Amino acid sequence: MASLLSPESLQQIKRLDLRARMVIRGFLQGLHTSPFHGFSVQFSEHRRYNRGDDPKLIDWLVYAKTDKYYIKRFEAETNLTGYLAIDLSQSMGFTDSQSMNKFEYATCLAASLTYLMTMQQDPVGLLTLGEKVHAELPARSRRGHLGDVMARLSQLEPTGNTDLGACLTQIASMLKHHSLVMLFSDLLDDPEQVLASLARLRHGGHDVIVFHILDEAEVNFPYDGPVQFEDSESGETITVDATGFREDYLIQLEQFRSVYREKCSNLRIDYVPLDTSMPFDAALTEYLMQRQARF
Repeated sequence: MASLLSPESLQQIKRLDLRARMVIRGFLQGLHTSPFHGFSVQFSEHRRYNRGDDPKLIDWLVYAKTDKYYIKRFEAETNLTGYLAIDLSQSMGFTDSQSMNKFEYATCLAASLTYLMTMQQDPVGLLTLGEKVHAELPARSRRGHLGDVMARLSQLEPTGNTDLGACLTQIASMLKHHSLVMLFSDLLDDPEQVLASLARLRHGGHDVIVFHILDEAEVNFPYDGPVQFEDSESGETITVDATGFREDYLIQLEQFRSVYREKCSNLRIDYVPLDTSMPFDAALTEYLMQRQARF
């Protein structure tokens, strides 16, 4: 199933809604036949038993299947308002492979999560991030809204510059009720400003998931000899000896990711590092593993 949910395979499917449906059906089918079966139960109708919960609420049938304590979620707990926050910076359009670029990967993952949340009747809204935030679609849970989100995601293109820190600060001031903010970005901005804005979101009482999406080439740096690189947003070029530069580059990349991993952990923000070669079921499982560890 993993091969069917790879970016290369899904790229053959042009309609975003069909991609998302295939990802979620394959993902849920995989959960039911894997050691992570408990995740699918928790993600839909149940939550883990916490100290202080009434033991009478434990679902013993689920315990028999998973060997873990879950309680049935109340109706008020199941309705979580989610917002997709999509980075429209031109750098998101970069790719150096035959697979999806970062933006296509982001929109496919966002569409899949929309499909999953709609199955749970959770409202989902769409925000796009450029030099300022654009509220593309309000958060709704009606059946027809799924099609609206898919259609709008299919129309988006990564163009221009993005002030990620300012946009996240704007989102923090926009949202008046507890929400789940799902950020899809390559985070190619000032980390200090971005993290300060993420902190404002958390201090505002919102849950945050950061999907840090990089191109496969940005992660593996498969270059040799003299190579000219161009900044996709400024147009500036630089020529480097890729062979001699690779080790320093990979060290700096790991440091970049480590800063976000550590700071997000301190803020109780889920940080999910991805690249465009990762199958979508693996990306979703990585997310669920981190949510499970935190809760």
